[in-house]
Amino acid sequence: MKKILFLICITILSACSTQKEKNDNAVVISNKETENLTNTDGLELNRLQLPEGFTIDVFARVDNARSMAISDNGTLFVGTRKDDKVYAIKDLDGDFKADERYIIAEGLRMPNGVAFKDGNLFVAEVSKLWKFIEIEANLDAPLKQMIYEDYPSDGHHGWKYIAFGPDNKLYVPVGAPCNICESKNEMYASITRMNADGSEREIYVSGVRNTVGFTWHPDNKHLYFTDNGRDMLGNDIPPCEFNRATEKGQHFGYPYCHGGTISDPEYGHKRDCDEFVKPVQNLGPHVAPLGVKFCTSKSFPEKYNRVAFIAEHGSWNRDNKIGYRITTVKENEGVGESYDVFISGWLNEETQESWGRPVDVLFLKDGSMFISDDQSGTIYRVQYTG
Repeated sequence: MKKILFLICITILSACSTQKEKNDNAVVISNKETENLTNTDGLELNRLQLPEGFTIDVFARVDNARSMAISDNGTLFVGTRKDDKVYAIKDLDGDFKADERYIIAEGLRMPNGVAFKDGNLFVAEVSKLWKFIEIEANLDAPLKQMIYEDYPSDGHHGWKYIAFGPDNKLYVPVGAPCNICESKNEMYASITRMNADGSEREIYVSGVRNTVGFTWHPDNKHLYFTDNGRDMLGNDIPPCEFNRATEKGQHFGYPYCHGGTISDPEYGHKRDCDEFVKPVQNLGPHVAPLGVKFCTSKSFPEKYNRVAFIAEHGSWNRDNKIGYRITTVKENEGVGESYDVFISGWLNEETQESWGRPVDVLFLKDGSMFISDDQSGTIYRVQYTG
């Protein structure tokens, strides 16, 4: 009798376990979506103006799409700022249209920054860094590990862009916790770097108000980054900046100097502008430059080779809005030679209303370019067709 009761209990427990596995699987599978991933609802693609020979289309729709990173296999990872999620996008048939969209993390605090290295995805919250282990093999049930949790928790300029440099270090910026201020904590207004396991963190460069995009030149391997200028000095000053760091320890002026020559009215008396590294190129005032990449595409015309493409998110502290566009900077060893508009049309100049705001840019193996847009929730693909 006891043996019979034992077998009945084992059967019941096994059934419960099986049912639990089914329920858990049902929960896990719900993080994948396969329908309505490339719709054009709310988009005004016909308003976008590109150079002759270029076309733009929708690769995927992703709510509040911000920073992007891509694996060698072509899986696109997308962070968010106003949302609490991180996404993975897969194009299964190679037609440059999203077929699967996964929510691989949620409940995070402004997980803007994403970086991919050696099969692992790195995600930056405001004060924490996570590693999602062998992410492409675990999209249905991601495995995450905290690698760092000691960054400042300030929400003001707290969202982060992250990327691995040629030195295999993970670069992580810390924005100023204010519009304009000095801070006793030297980590503010800096770009830090660390090993991939979170060890040996150090400040790489200082005087950087708020960078939300950086990259390395494909030839000289120098770090280039955008920086958002301070507000409340009027419509036309200061300019935002495109900068180059050539070595550890350099200072780029904030909060004492802006644009290389403009002394801050509150703090400028403490330091001279000549003490700091000057911008490669001054950008438009309040255009809010974010993501930047150098063009290495063999399918774009030769004149774009090694030219920096910058996503200008668009102004808010200005009577007449500017930005809301993709621009290019041609430079030679740290000196800007031209600053031009590549794509415009996300802002209606007459009504001053925008329907899209570019955030990040990313070049693909085939030579085309992705652009993320957090206002419309879109990943665009730009290609040159001649």
